[in-house]
Amino acid sequence: MSLLLALIGRDLRLSLRHGADTIAVLLFFFLAGLLFPLAIGPNPETLGRLAPGIVWVCALLAALLPLDRLFGADFEDGTLDQLLLSGLPAAAIALAKAAAHWLTTGLPLLLAAGPLAVMLRISPNGLPVLLACLVPGTFALSLLGTAGAAIVLGARRGGVLLPLLVLPLAVPVLIFATSASSAAAVGLPVRPHFLLLLAVLAFLTPLAPLAGGAALRAAAE
Repeated sequence: MSLLLALIGRDLRLSLRHGADTIAVLLFFFLAGLLFPLAIGPNPETLGRLAPGIVWVCALLAALLPLDRLFGADFEDGTLDQLLLSGLPAAAIALAKAAAHWLTTGLPLLLAAGPLAVMLRISPNGLPVLLACLVPGTFALSLLGTAGAAIVLGARRGGVLLPLLVLPLAVPVLIFATSASSAAAVGLPVRPHFLLLLAVLAFLTPLAPLAGGAALRAAAE
């Protein structure tokens, strides 16, 4: 556990030294979200109905931005080999990377989602549900993204392959999270959608680090 926390802390310190990456993610998130009113019109009812989906699509795309650098620098300078020899299981390394990605990308997106959703005229009933779903949903995206980044590590055109691998797998998260917010906006039960989202997270929490760890060992060999 101490090694796991030390690895998370290392990645957080590196992220603080390169704070421009997080700022770029947030700027992309806001700019992408603000393009939708220009495309579909400023009608408040239309924007409010589409707001959960807009926020989630923008969050998904923004979360992909730092993934190609998640293991790249460690792979190139030999740090990944040292981590694999440190006694920490490869799956634990992938889990630590996913946690660091969520803390430096998912958490800022969660904090920025509220203002963007309000600007998009989201329903007052849908806003709390949207933010509640973003907590497990963004961590699920971090798990998927970490596994995908490990799988394409060392591959030619890995930056192109990564979105093609992660985006289809993220569809269940997108569906259940947006369905919960849409249901809250019209007064329907939210619990089934939220429980399905939690089920996806529970499924990914052990599986994604295992897949990512196996890919890291294969890349190191």
